[in-house]
Amino acid sequence: MSLKKSIRFLTVKSVGLYINLLSLIHPKKALQLSYALFTNPRIGRIPNDQLPEILQNTIKETFQHNEHQFQTYTWEGNDTKILLVHGWESNSARWEKTLPYLQKSGSTIIAIDAPAHGQSSGKEFNVPRYAEFINKAVKKYNPSIIIGHSIGGAACVYHQYLHPETSIEKMVILGAPSDLKTLIDNYIQMLSLNRKMFTLLEKRYLENFNFKLEDFSGGAFAKHINIEGIIAHDTSDTVVAFEEGQKIASGWKKGRFITTKDLGHSMHDDDLYQEIYRFLFEAEE
Repeated sequence: MSLKKSIRFLTVKSVGLYINLLSLIHPKKALQLSYALFTNPRIGRIPNDQLPEILQNTIKETFQHNEHQFQTYTWEGNDTKILLVHGWESNSARWEKTLPYLQKSGSTIIAIDAPAHGQSSGKEFNVPRYAEFINKAVKKYNPSIIIGHSIGGAACVYHQYLHPETSIEKMVILGAPSDLKTLIDNYIQMLSLNRKMFTLLEKRYLENFNFKLEDFSGGAFAKHINIEGIIAHDTSDTVVAFEEGQKIASGWKKGRFITTKDLGHSMHDDDLYQEIYRFLFEAEE
């Protein structure tokens, strides 16, 4: 283990030890801290004066949703519209390598910044709120295609489960997690949190979003999805386990599972993008 990794490991475990001790004295404060660490992204923001070049020559729109604002970027094209949904600690610039493949179709492409990411407002990120942002964008732009990466893919699956009767006809999910319980289990294991903290976090989600952790599952949601889709996942993904993609694909009646190798979590790849292009457009030509 390198020195840098050793320091990070000790820092993470020290934070976990502090939360465990705090849970014995001030469980509410321990819950607030652990929940904030789990839901507040550390990176992914875009300052106004540091907009990446790929996002500069776009039509930029800011939408109000309840107390939040979210940002979209549009590359103009024809009447076919594609909505792009990025993942955790990222932003709309992550699609730079994907755009050339999609633009070959001549489509209009819209990218959305997630809550607390890019130029969207807020400090907290969660899938239910992201799904609300997506729904507002879908109603505004009427895309026929939606593409989501990582937890953005999970948000796309959840949105389609909640709102099956929209303009969306095809969906592509890249490296997406399925089960919220698995994410929280991994988080608790990483910090070595005690069982009390799991119970407190579970209660927090039930109070905030009215669902139990085990019920929030992309595999379960996908059973209700009736549009065509691709679920792609890499066997060497160290961020989201390969089995998570399999869970989503298992119940998706019109979903096709694509296995890739040695692409990691980003999944940028010429062959994969060409296969996605054929799925999205060649049937129409």
